[in-house]
Amino acid sequence: MASEHSMPAIEHKLNLSEEDVPANIRVIAEKQGECEQSKKEIIEQFRSYILEHNECQPYRNDDKYLEKFLRARYWKIENSYRLLCSYYKFREQNKNYYEKVRPLDLRHLGDDDILTVTPYRDQHGHRILIYRFGLWRPNRVTVDDIFRATIVLQELGSLEPISQIVGGVGIFDLKDLSFEHILHLSPGVAQKMIALLVTSMPIRTAALHIVNQNWMFNAAFKIFKPFLNASMRERLYIHGSDMSSLHKFIDPEHLPKRYGGVHEDYPYTLWLDMLQEHGGSVRKDMEQLGFIFDQ
Repeated sequence: MASEHSMPAIEHKLNLSEEDVPANIRVIAEKQGECEQSKKEIIEQFRSYILEHNECQPYRNDDKYLEKFLRARYWKIENSYRLLCSYYKFREQNKNYYEKVRPLDLRHLGDDDILTVTPYRDQHGHRILIYRFGLWRPNRVTVDDIFRATIVLQELGSLEPISQIVGGVGIFDLKDLSFEHILHLSPGVAQKMIALLVTSMPIRTAALHIVNQNWMFNAAFKIFKPFLNASMRERLYIHGSDMSSLHKFIDPEHLPKRYGGVHEDYPYTLWLDMLQEHGGSVRKDMEQLGFIFDQ
């Protein structure tokens, strides 16, 4: 295992350039149907398809924007269009998660460590979205704020070519999940959670790992199960407190110490600091979505 001193310095930085995509990820992209020669043509066909079908009006239709929807659905135009419409429908139905939301005001979620995304990637190139639901105090943090914070992270991730190609993975840490938490998990909440992780964002969830679940998990899972499609059920892994089971999927070198890995816990707030200090072009993208960054 790497010693503290040999570990590379961790930066909270988005990999926004196509040049950041390593050769092994390019190979994966090609297997998914991405081809430098025909890429422009497929994006053009997608643009025409959107205009012809006219079920949703994206506020952008430039190549870079359309490409993330195509990548999320393996360059299949119809599936990418369904995702695009699903994304806009989710936005339309949940305007309060985007419009006039100030991401920098969501610091309390980072302070409570309820969720974060790793600044490093696993051995397959995934960033890891970690929820620690047992730390959630519903009287301090609303369910809506958890959704807002998730959307900020998903939207940021969807700007990264590597993440567009390989998606991300989620760890749901259910240590200390209590009856109070279950009371806040209505079918509507479950449906939105699945929409964000599976059906309505231009970034795939490659796998969901449940760790440290207790007997409460069965009650929570009953609420979620109806919204999981067959392919998502196949990508849902339940590990209990056996971290060696998790390590079959995510190498310990790419996990926090609490899951038998080598990394410290990096709070969500460090991403917000990055947005505040270095996020010029990213902030512009986020402002188009309705988020507000002025002080």
